[in-house]
Amino acid sequence: MVIINVKICSMVGKDYENGFARISGGVFTEIGDMSEYRGTEDEVIDAKGLTMYPGFIDAHCHIGMWEDGLTFEGEDGNEDTDPSTPHLRAIDSINAMDRCFTDAISAGVTTVCTGVGSANPIGGSFVIMKTHGSKRVDKLVVKSPAAIKFALGENPKNTYNDRDESPVTRMATAAVIREQLMKAKRYLADKNEYERLKGTDDEISEPDLDMKCEALLPLFSETNKLKAHFHCHRADDIFTAVRLSKEFGLDYVLIHCTDGGVIADELSEDSPAVVVGPLFGDRGKPELRNHEITTPRILSENGIRCAISTDHPETPIQYLPLTAALAVRGGLSREEALRGITTYAAEMTGVSDIIGSIETGKHADLSLFKGDPLDITETPQLVMIEGRIMHRAEDASL
Repeated sequence: MVIINVKICSMVGKDYENGFARISGGVFTEIGDMSEYRGTEDEVIDAKGLTMYPGFIDAHCHIGMWEDGLTFEGEDGNEDTDPSTPHLRAIDSINAMDRCFTDAISAGVTTVCTGVGSANPIGGSFVIMKTHGSKRVDKLVVKSPAAIKFALGENPKNTYNDRDESPVTRMATAAVIREQLMKAKRYLADKNEYERLKGTDDEISEPDLDMKCEALLPLFSETNKLKAHFHCHRADDIFTAVRLSKEFGLDYVLIHCTDGGVIADELSEDSPAVVVGPLFGDRGKPELRNHEITTPRILSENGIRCAISTDHPETPIQYLPLTAALAVRGGLSREEALRGITTYAAEMTGVSDIIGSIETGKHADLSLFKGDPLDITETPQLVMIEGRIMHRAEDASL
């Protein structure tokens, strides 16, 4: 397939006012100016001047974990019976047939990082997945596990305070995380010692299987380290996330980072990865008192890149572009806002080698727009995932 006569916004610096993009095997194979285009036997889509953007990426949400229109029956994101559940896998809870995946694709959101909630200090793993193309979640997965979810602040406190169980303070929440990480490091050392001595006269017994520790071992990998996603709103919780990450050498991402604008000067000393959102929403609990749409702009001015998320279902997934538009209203540049739902989102989730921009060799995930995708009145004319048309507007002339 080849798309011709299209304005290409690649998000990597090389744009085309009137270009073409050839797609084969689900990836971009050639991108260039129309003056360089040589017709072939390919299926041709004439974009007629529409603008192509990379498929949008929501770097933090819970789509498929809390199903649309359901209460307890569709709530599968919080196993709030144990404060430490790193061995739980989001892939085992996601309902790929939730209608919200269709809502996502109709807005040009082609990839999401979705997973467990924040009831537990350690909740389990996240999944990076495409939003459409199969009824089976296994066929949509880009990366699983993609991150381990940690949570600080009010959510774990409230969950276990209601039961008169630990943790009910911030220090106890941090202690649960610290203890489990220390156990995992000890478990890793014991496994390494077993492997070192196996087959020798000093051979020792293999450590008993510990599923919680096994799930955390990729956080300490030297070659392909799994990311640690920390749910944190208030300034002290943000700095606790940084402290724990430094203590254990974690590749961390600050999720929400509501007070980021208040502490941006000091936070910039650590150059953290940040996912801000949801920007649509009220200050529904005390730790959201500094919730402002200016936070992405302030972080950016202090040299901190941030992705932008919906935290679906807090903000419905189809409003990801409008969430980015709110960041622009708060003073962030349009270019940085678009990067927040494309290139930066791909970087924060660790998959920028395959998605997030329009480049040869990357997945052909794209949307075609008449106008600015950050305009509230705009919706995509055409959406593709890996070169397959997943959505076409009723009035599209393509």
